Amino acid sequence: MPTYEYVCQGCNHEFSVIHSISEHEKAKVACPKCKSKKVKQQVSTFQVKTSKKS
Repeated sequence: MPTYEYVCQGCNHEFSVIHSISEHEKAKVACPKCKSKKVKQQVSTFQVKTSKKS
């Protein structure tokens, strides 16, 4: 499952949330520190693991 990174616009707390893509589309993410719903998703990198070796 993908990891989504957010920053709270209320307290500037950065946090990550792991959920499926379908959950991400309908999820209402709140800051775990101050419970504010004013959060902004951050651009993050990702890594892909495959079973083939090149």
